[in-house]
Amino acid sequence: MTGARAAIRYAKAVLSLASDNTSAEAVNNDMKLIADTISKSNDLKEMLLSPVVSSSVKKAVLLEVFGKSTKEITNLINLLVANNRVAILDQVAAKYSELFDQAQGIELATVTTAVALNAALEEQVLAKAKELTGKDVQLKNIVDESIIGGFILRVGDVQYNASIANQLNKLKKEFSLN
Repeated sequence: MTGARAAIRYAKAVLSLASDNTSAEAVNNDMKLIADTISKSNDLKEMLLSPVVSSSVKKAVLLEVFGKSTKEITNLINLLVANNRVAILDQVAAKYSELFDQAQGIELATVTTAVALNAALEEQVLAKAKELTGKDVQLKNIVDESIIGGFILRVGDVQYNASIANQLNKLKKEFSLN
């Protein structure tokens, strides 16, 4: 991931500035919108990465798309364009949201399941993740049919794999050793 270090630096700087201006939450909402928009739009992503498209065109497009954002976002776009780093805007936005959540004491938990979680099960997973971390937890559900059943819970650097595919692999290894 090129520019990951730079993205962290820009994100920290924007978070510091937004915190000083007491607009960190509004900027976080805008950053989530930016990350989501860029990830869903291949055209926008390609335009940002293209060396053929001039910086002024990239700036104009970004200001048109995200023009209703906070002044910190406008300043960030201007700065990234000036420093020829506009291609990492989505990375900066994602890192900002991570840093903001950390500052608020919120941990992100990722649950991979074979089918989407229903509300009751999601509530149970949230309660367990909160019990394990001692922090508020935001849950992200990823559906991956290849795990067959069960779930994989990842909170920070800790992963608990209770998938059927994992259990089948363990059995396969056990039988192959004998």
